[in-house]
Amino acid sequence: MDVRRAAERYRGGEPEAGIETWHAFSFGPHYDPGNLRFGALIACNEERLAPGAGFDEHPHSHTELVTWVVEGELTHRDSTGRETRVRPGDVQRLSSAAGVRHVERNDGDTPLTFLQMWLAPGDPGGEPAYETVRGIADSTPYAVPRAAAMLHVRRLAAGERTAVPDAAYVYVHVVRGEVRLDDVTLAAGDAARITDADAVAAVAVTRAELLLWEMAP
Repeated sequence: MDVRRAAERYRGGEPEAGIETWHAFSFGPHYDPGNLRFGALIACNEERLAPGAGFDEHPHSHTELVTWVVEGELTHRDSTGRETRVRPGDVQRLSSAAGVRHVERNDGDTPLTFLQMWLAPGDPGGEPAYETVRGIADSTPYAVPRAAAMLHVRRLAAGERTAVPDAAYVYVHVVRGEVRLDDVTLAAGDAARITDADAVAAVAVTRAELLLWEMAP
């Protein structure tokens, strides 16, 4: 188990434009050859947008982008003509495939925080695809077949225990609260990268929310 603390993430964005970003993996000018990916996961970015701030139209290709809103509301528009509002509890996926362009903005009047996770597909190319699942439940994993990955959401009361999936690669990100993995305590923004997970459990120290990526070899 490789634990990465929130304070160790690379900071980016444009604070003067109301954009703050924290990168868990090598990204842009923060190149780190020893931190390029874990399993299929190649990015886990925490984005904070002030009201009215956002990312202007920009391209993606050969990447599965999965977005989880922590607080606020994200307005998303892409070059296929779709426009969607993504709220806490929703899962949004954009399969950029051979290429797509999109815009992400905070059109609300309160701050927006969201996580955007990028996964490398096993078979790049194809046509772009888009999906939003409203109010995903803890008991319903969200599959990303192109990346042979599964997203699990866990919302725990203090003292509650949950099993970590047994898998070749498991990425655990603490969205809020504190949890204990084996004898290690993780706080909000911390993450653990677990290889060959077997009978690992997470115990909530406080009320907590976790995202767990289960990934094939």
